Amino acid sequence: MEQVLIIVGASIYGLLGTIHLLLTFFSNKFEAFDPAVTAGMKESTLILTRETTVWKAWIGFNGSHSLGAMLIAAFYIPLTLQHFHVIEESLWLTLLPSIASLSYLGLAWKYWFKIPLIGITMASLAFIAAAVIILV
Repeated sequence: MEQVLIIVGASIYGLLGTIHLLLTFFSNKFEAFDPAVTAGMKESTLILTRETTVWKAWIGFNGSHSLGAMLIAAFYIPLTLQHFHVIEESLWLTLLPSIASLSYLGLAWKYWFKIPLIGITMASLAFIAAAVIILV
C-alpha cells in the first residue's frame, strides 16, 4: 500500500508540474489580466540585476518551479517501483516527499489558487500516509 501511495503522490506532482510547464511556455495563462502590467513586466528590470526583465524572471521562475514538481515524480516513481527497499531503509527518503509536499502546500495555501492546493493536499496526504505505514 505504501508503494501505491508514494506513486500516487509523485504522479500528482508529475501531472501538475507538466501542466504548469506547458501553460508557462505554450499559453498566455501566466500573463497579467491587465495587458499594461504584462507590458510593464517586459520593460522593467530588477533591482538585483539589469541582465533580465521582470517578465523573463517570472517565466523562468515558473519554468523552474514546474521542473521541481516534475523532479519529484521523476525521482520517486522509478525509485519506488525498482528499489523500494532503499526508501524503506532511509528515514530521509521516507520523509523527504512529505517534507517537500508540505512546503509546497504552505506556498499553495498562501499564494496560489484552488487547483494546485487540492492536488498538493492530496499528494501530501498520500506521502504522509506512506511515511506513517513505513515507519510504523
